[in-house]
Amino acid sequence: MPPIDIYSIIGFFGAACIVGAYFYQTACDKPNPFIHHGTNLAGAALLTVSLLVHTNWPSLVLEGFWAAIAIWGLAKAVKSRKVAS
Repeated sequence: MPPIDIYSIIGFFGAACIVGAYFYQTACDKPNPFIHHGTNLAGAALLTVSLLVHTNWPSLVLEGFWAAIAIWGLAKAVKSRKVAS
């Protein structure tokens, strides 16, 4: 097995962000969409950094969709905040 490099460590942090966001979403009665989607976006970005070095095409495509959905969620949260104020 190859040694764990900095890009793998970055990927582990990305995975931790996504798992943490999922836990947060599940554990909270009224989760903050900025925390949830922001953490998912950070996780997707970190995993993408890792996947650009250790290429796995299906996972790289998945992270692209994950990031797009997170950006969409953040945009909806910004829009609903503007409507509320």
